[in-house]
Amino acid sequence: MLSLKKKKSPLDRKEAFTGFLFVAPLLLGICVLTLIPVIATFALSFTEWNFIAGIEQLQWVGLENFQQLAQDTVFLKSLANNAIFMLTTPICMIISLLLAIIINKYVYMKDYFKVVYFLPYVSSVVAVAVVWQVLFHPSAGPINQFLMALGIDNPPKWIADPQFALVSVMSIHVWISIGFNMIVYIAGLQTLPKELYEAADMDGANVWVKLRYITFPLLSPTSFFLLVTGIISTFKVFDLIAVLTQGGPMHATSVIVWDLYETAFIHLDIGYASSMAFVLFLFVILITLIQWIGQKKWVNY
Repeated sequence: MLSLKKKKSPLDRKEAFTGFLFVAPLLLGICVLTLIPVIATFALSFTEWNFIAGIEQLQWVGLENFQQLAQDTVFLKSLANNAIFMLTTPICMIISLLLAIIINKYVYMKDYFKVVYFLPYVSSVVAVAVVWQVLFHPSAGPINQFLMALGIDNPPKWIADPQFALVSVMSIHVWISIGFNMIVYIAGLQTLPKELYEAADMDGANVWVKLRYITFPLLSPTSFFLLVTGIISTFKVFDLIAVLTQGGPMHATSVIVWDLYETAFIHLDIGYASSMAFVLFLFVILITLIQWIGQKKWVNY
């Protein structure tokens, strides 16, 4: 059989060209601000270059940067800290879901509580970090003052203690992120069909049965969205660490983005920093793919 291609009319070509003109600024922005930097970073990861010295000092070193990363204790520590930091995502999702269920069903003045919990997310991270820096002060901070009032003589030094610094930053990140997750969960809860809950009530189902067999499965697409975006955000955490700890003490809060920043803009080693960025990119892609494959077993569309 011969397939006849329909010839486009001048009007169709004009409409296609007009549509391209509308999306051209966005495509140009993606190319200039995303695609080209990604390609440049990939190319620079195989080089040794101090950008202050000029492009003529760029030297091709092949896989040497990646071999060095495998033996870099600070980078490996940062990678381990990032892996631990990912735990903030499920913790935040659990707390947010509980708050969303309570506020959506059992609380009056819902809008007030939504705003209260959402404020940390839209507030300046620098301002939030400074406030928590005061709260976590080893001696004069309100948290340790309260613990000493309870009879604890040597409370943790929090962000000044290598054993508690990462946990402290993680708790702040959870506190900031709860508001966004809660709003998304509330929006998801309000779309659930009430008929299912009414039928469950008629069958005598208790609260846990309704949560397990109705709420959780129907909210699984929302949970999957928050899981993917939450884990990606843990790999991008930078501002909290920059204000609170600068990766210290003793690299206890150093993550890949902070190590990359120090390497690129303090030590001025762009090639080595680009190799870190490329490894970070691969980890994010790998984790996202694993989540995308795994969601087929627990996400119900």
